[in-house]
Amino acid sequence: MFPIRDHNPSKRTPYVTWTLIGINILVFASYYHLFSNDRAIGQFFFDWGLVPAQARPETYITSMFLHGGLMHLGGNMLFLWVFGDNVEDQMGHVGFLGFYLLGGIAAAAAQNVSDPTSIVPMVGASGAVAGVMGGYLLMFPKARVDVLLFLFVFVRIFPIPAWIVLGFWFAIQLVQGWLTPADQVGVAYWAHAGGFLAGVLMIAPLWLRRGGPVFWQRTEGHPPHPDTEYKYVRTNVPQIRR
Repeated sequence: MFPIRDHNPSKRTPYVTWTLIGINILVFASYYHLFSNDRAIGQFFFDWGLVPAQARPETYITSMFLHGGLMHLGGNMLFLWVFGDNVEDQMGHVGFLGFYLLGGIAAAAAQNVSDPTSIVPMVGASGAVAGVMGGYLLMFPKARVDVLLFLFVFVRIFPIPAWIVLGFWFAIQLVQGWLTPADQVGVAYWAHAGGFLAGVLMIAPLWLRRGGPVFWQRTEGHPPHPDTEYKYVRTNVPQIRR
């Protein structure tokens, strides 16, 4: 289940969101050739990823611009593209940049606390992107998000309220974090959860300045402007009948 777009238009051009996506892609392209050598890519991630047992300060920043593969990069950038423009629209360009970086740092810190003796490097923008998702949830809980659902051979798009999409995602991180043994973790679930909560807390002052619950009552949790309408195109993926 993947969010592919929302119905929440932004008023200002999301220059920071686009720039962050561009930087992540360029950084990934710069070391992509190392994937052909397991030892080289492993050493690269060890040097520039966040290793909890070492926790070098600079790696709190560098780690959030590294990715372990094309799917890892693509998934994170998709989520940032869907949700980042609206949070940037609310916070402004400079404010959003600080919000994004602080969310990534908070996510890395949460993962570090969860397993401080680990020597496995953590890489990826997902913690920072989780912060963006948390901020989006607080500001626009009822914004419609188009979700692409894969169910065997069926592919469909469903508009679902943001609080369901993002709340379900957050719940998965908590459950997986609790159930997955520390020595078997391949996904930084606690970084995701920590970044998400940090995003909610960091955007809370802005939400309160807009009126807090009154802001929700005024808009019923929807964006304070008309939804974007899309013309749905039926999928050309064939259906196999019983």
